[in-house]
Amino acid sequence: MVLLVAGILAIVSSCFTLSSCASYGAFPTRPAESHTGVLSTNTSSVNFGSMVVGTSTTQSVSITNTGAATTDISSITVSGEGFSLVGSDAAVSLPAGQTAVFVVKFAPHGKGQANGALTFGSNASNSNVTLPLSGTGTQGALSANPSALNFGNVGVGQNSSSAVILTNTGNASVSITGSAISGAGFRMSNLAAQTLNPGQTASFGVTFTPPNTTAQSGSVSISDSEGAPLTIALNGTGVEGGLSANPSSVGFGSVTVGQNSSSTVTLTNSGTASVAITASSISGAGFTMSALAAQTLSPGQTTSFSVTFTPTNGNQATGSVSIASNASGSPLTISLSGTGAQGGLSASPSSVSFGNIDVGQTSSTTITLKNSGTASVSISSSSLTGSSFSMSTLAAQTLGAGQTTSFSVTFKPTSAVSATGSVSIASNAPGSPLAISLNGTGAQAEIAATPASVSFGTATVGSSNSQSIQLTNSGNATLTISQVSVSGSGMSQTGLSTPVTIPAGGSTSFDAVFAPTSANAASGSITLATNGVPSSLTISLSGTGAASNISLGATPTSLSFGSVTDDSSSSLPVTLTNNGNSNITISGVTTTGAGFSTSGVSSGTTLTPGQTATLTVKFDPTSGGAVSGANVTITSNAANSPTTIALSGSGAHSVGLSWSLSSTSGSQYNVYRGTASGAEAASPINSSAISGTTFTDTNVVSGQTYYYVIRAVDSSGSSGNSNEVSATIPTP
Repeated sequence: MVLLVAGILAIVSSCFTLSSCASYGAFPTRPAESHTGVLSTNTSSVNFGSMVVGTSTTQSVSITNTGAATTDISSITVSGEGFSLVGSDAAVSLPAGQTAVFVVKFAPHGKGQANGALTFGSNASNSNVTLPLSGTGTQGALSANPSALNFGNVGVGQNSSSAVILTNTGNASVSITGSAISGAGFRMSNLAAQTLNPGQTASFGVTFTPPNTTAQSGSVSISDSEGAPLTIALNGTGVEGGLSANPSSVGFGSVTVGQNSSSTVTLTNSGTASVAITASSISGAGFTMSALAAQTLSPGQTTSFSVTFTPTNGNQATGSVSIASNASGSPLTISLSGTGAQGGLSASPSSVSFGNIDVGQTSSTTITLKNSGTASVSISSSSLTGSSFSMSTLAAQTLGAGQTTSFSVTFKPTSAVSATGSVSIASNAPGSPLAISLNGTGAQAEIAATPASVSFGTATVGSSNSQSIQLTNSGNATLTISQVSVSGSGMSQTGLSTPVTIPAGGSTSFDAVFAPTSANAASGSITLATNGVPSSLTISLSGTGAASNISLGATPTSLSFGSVTDDSSSSLPVTLTNNGNSNITISGVTTTGAGFSTSGVSSGTTLTPGQTATLTVKFDPTSGGAVSGANVTITSNAANSPTTIALSGSGAHSVGLSWSLSSTSGSQYNVYRGTASGAEAASPINSSAISGTTFTDTNVVSGQTYYYVIRAVDSSGSSGNSNEVSATIPTP
């Protein structure tokens, strides 16, 4: 019995249990039989036919022992590419009459005919039985035409397309499963998934649109059922025209105004494609260009035109030429620059201000003329206007660019006024003549005194009168007073010590003083030496000396205060008058008598002739009774000093009473007095009912003791007595 895997081999035997079957390993040693087995197969060869590469098929082969004895098949071998045995190839013992089945597999490795053999090695009489094996591998094969695309030179931004045909050149169908393209600027038309039978074709397109002027490469990859993708290489180069100018900018430098300078500009197609020049234009004052026709330049080809600069002024000029074309970066711009060469005359300083110059003095300034332009300047003449101004000689001459010359201008004022003038320089420079303005002011101090003369009037001998004098500088220069001299008996000045300076428009003050030494008329002057106008100013002085007459009057000369209670005071005025012709200075004010004092006039008070002052005398008695022998004494420099004012007055006692409010609303009060306790008079001492809670009894006698009670009164009558209080009046 023979048992193979997976039940592929049929079992031809009456043995159904393994224990009764022969071993499938090494054959056991048997005793030699007198006859042998014979092996025969059910076919003389095995042909698998055509199979697609990548697939497989199997066929079963039966081998039978047609001999009379058991045959041991010791080896089973398969040869040939793509052929193999399915299952075990272990040795098999095949009894007489039994059959074993083997399975052979064909999996072609490639396209074409394949041959092999199945060989059984045994101890049968026909020991090696060989069956030929054959089969054919079939396979699809996808090819592309063309197999690579080279688009060559293509203008940047333009398109170039090519078709690719795919053909199944194999002997089996091919399934196209996908496609992809790579490389900058390459794209392909849609290629649908599809199946191509042998010999069948499909097509798609590839387009190249170069993004720039560099060589590009890429590929198309076609995925199919055969495994490795079909790759189609792609190549192409972007080309583009490029227009350049030589020179790329034109600088004409310095060109004299009114003349011209030209330059040739060459245009070159520096690209890889033709350039079509379509238009040209120029901008900028003073620039022109020759005609440039519309034309096409092949790569490397050139054309030219000229640009001319004719400046109209001495300024920097800029402009440009613009060339329109189909080249990248169009329009091409060529910058232009140039400077008009022209002389320019300038003065430093451009104007002269001499400021304040003292009349009769001189001040000079140097003026420098410079050719600030770019061409020569010819100075032909010069002139000056304006009184008090003069200039040095300026010769006719030519100044190169940047060259200088100079002259001086002098100002000598003859009066204290502002002066203006100008210098005029004639030349061939623009803006001629060049004007240089001049100004200056004659400076002079002017002195004036207010008042211009002083009359002191009458002054007492031994005293003095003074008068403030203001000095004013009404000029436009600083005034200097270098000397002060005073003449005249009793005349002097204070507050002015030399040297004294007064700015323009300023002022200062001092005092003229008259101190007569005799009772006579006097005259004199104060003379000021100055640097102004006038150079010597005289202020006349006059006054009269009078004999001294000093008398202090008092009105009234006596004061009577009468009776004043000891809890109050009384004040009376005294008018003091200077009745003389000289000042009176009070040196002291004293009082005698208890309770008297003064205010309003004190030591140091000065009264001018006719002036008055009020002296206030106050009487504030501290005890009862008359004060006698009292007076006010005023000492001064008056001839009648001291001045005495007699004083008189009496102090009067009083009793002050106060009490608490009654508990009855609206009550008033009466005060009752007696000279003995409990013996108050029947009538109150107040003339009418009292609304408040205080009362002063002024009708008292010194040395007497009084007893007081209070009664409250209202509409219903009078209350009883309050508690009693007593008061003894002092003596006096």
